[in-house]
Amino acid sequence: MSKQKVSIFWFRRDLRLEDNVALYHALQSKYPVIALFIFDIDILNSLPINDARVGFIHDSLQKINAQLNAIGSSLLIKNGTTKAVWESLLDEFDISEVFYNKDYEPYAIRRDLTINALAKENNSMCFSFKDQVIFEELEIAKADGLPYTIYTPYKNKWLEKYKSIAPLPEYDTQSYFSNFHKSNFDFPTLEQIGFEESNIKVQLHNLTQIANYHETRDFPAVDSTSYLSPHLRFGTVSIRKLVNWAVRKNDVFLSELIWREFFMQILFSFPKVVSHNFKSAYDGIQWRNNEEDFKRWCSGTTGYPMVDAGMRQLNATGYMHNRVRMVVASFLCKHLLINWQWGEAYFAEKLLDYDLSANVGNWQWAAGTGCDAAPYFRVFNPDIQLKKFDEKGVYIRKWIPEFDLGYGEPMIEHAFARDRAIATYKAGILK
Repeated sequence: MSKQKVSIFWFRRDLRLEDNVALYHALQSKYPVIALFIFDIDILNSLPINDARVGFIHDSLQKINAQLNAIGSSLLIKNGTTKAVWESLLDEFDISEVFYNKDYEPYAIRRDLTINALAKENNSMCFSFKDQVIFEELEIAKADGLPYTIYTPYKNKWLEKYKSIAPLPEYDTQSYFSNFHKSNFDFPTLEQIGFEESNIKVQLHNLTQIANYHETRDFPAVDSTSYLSPHLRFGTVSIRKLVNWAVRKNDVFLSELIWREFFMQILFSFPKVVSHNFKSAYDGIQWRNNEEDFKRWCSGTTGYPMVDAGMRQLNATGYMHNRVRMVVASFLCKHLLINWQWGEAYFAEKLLDYDLSANVGNWQWAAGTGCDAAPYFRVFNPDIQLKKFDEKGVYIRKWIPEFDLGYGEPMIEHAFARDRAIATYKAGILK
């Protein structure tokens, strides 16, 4: 019995049907399109059983599946290593073409090369597309073709290039929905893929918050965040729609979206940043890496209210306000002299919006070891940050209910920590 000839669209960091570039092209294939998502156990095996991000992915896929059900189709969910899953699919179906949107992280690049080779061996063609960014890889580069390592000239070039193509086109996938494969695949429960519900949930995003972003973004008590970051991370929103909107509404918010792409191209061009300092001159820093100090930072019991409130917010919700992220990161690296990699790993475990390029980029920025980073002698004073950005203590009282009952003493005195950090960096920077 001959196998059915199909095309496959592979969901990854693009969990939406609307304005999805690779899906748009897949649906114009001459064969019916199966929509696929793989729960990759090479990633999942390192996560706790109640990881909130897996729950969010599952919820997002359920919404997509409901949309497909309405037109007589369904989502094919697989669980396993990507290579084993694709070997099984190539055996089950006569797959003419595979469509997916690019991912620029080192693991994803290696994975996709493996699947491309496997498809080629089985006479299937793979097509990849740019979707999660406006400009990818080295589309924004210096005159000599090398990548930018300083944000401002990158941003200027980005804006110049954007203006030449604005407004960005959005991809009308809906007009081709009739080309989805007619199917009724079983949709697994969260438990069937080895996970369970988390008490932590990804919040709905709110674009109305962005209009005053430039005025309110530094004040954690205002809670004026859009909660867009997890939705950008997993692609439940389109970056093209978002940028076209931000250009009209708020330049400061647009700059944050450009920072996101800057760090992505840094990771693509310099993959060593995942595990090494971008500035190798900082490799000689003698970190203290005291485990008890690290535990106090993780649990939000350092005695510095801004630091502790931020860590408690992270532990309870999977979020942390952006201004507070800078304060807690600076405190770990400078006050406690703990390697940024420890903090980066903890954020990777806890953040709902965890994104490798941004997490590594921001941690190295705070530590002074990254590209275009804060200078090593810039050491945030957590108490001054508190007075500037939470003067009435609304944010800290929300997360530290015992604050007014005689809060503990700081675990280290700021002036001492600052002097020690500067001296340690100065001694450790390789000439």
